Amino acid sequence: MPKRIGLIADTHGLLRPEAVALLAGSDLIVHAGDIGHPVILDGLRELAPVVAVRGNNDRGAWAESLAETAVVECPGLACYVLHDLQTLAIDPVAEGFGAVVCGHSHRAAIRESGGVLYLNPGSAGPRRFKLPVSVALLDIADGAPSARIEWIAV
Repeated sequence: MPKRIGLIADTHGLLRPEAVALLAGSDLIVHAGDIGHPVILDGLRELAPVVAVRGNNDRGAWAESLAETAVVECPGLACYVLHDLQTLAIDPVAEGFGAVVCGHSHRAAIRESGGVLYLNPGSAGPRRFKLPVSVALLDIADGAPSARIEWIAV
């Protein structure tokens, strides 16, 4: 079972070497959508198994096989994955999820609400506006999650 989950989103067809370096050593990588091209997932799979969801900009035959949501089960922690948090159609607490992973906003964030950890790794792809470029790491020890944003200097 995964102990370190690398989180990435909004690559929009660009897999930065800095992101690859930060995600190296992950037991699992979660891509929260707006992948941009299937070669991105191929590159991530060279590091670890990948769970990916389709973002609003993921179009074409390659993207049709991606679900809009996914569930990642870790020891003592179930994570719900979707692209846009505004489309969350479940109650994570009632459904037993300890974490929700999303992307879309390009704004990295970690917050806790009602016992659920909400994680957005930000955007690891082309810089949008003046927002920073980032990924996130989620470590799970004894069923307890801890997360951090890793900023990419570009």
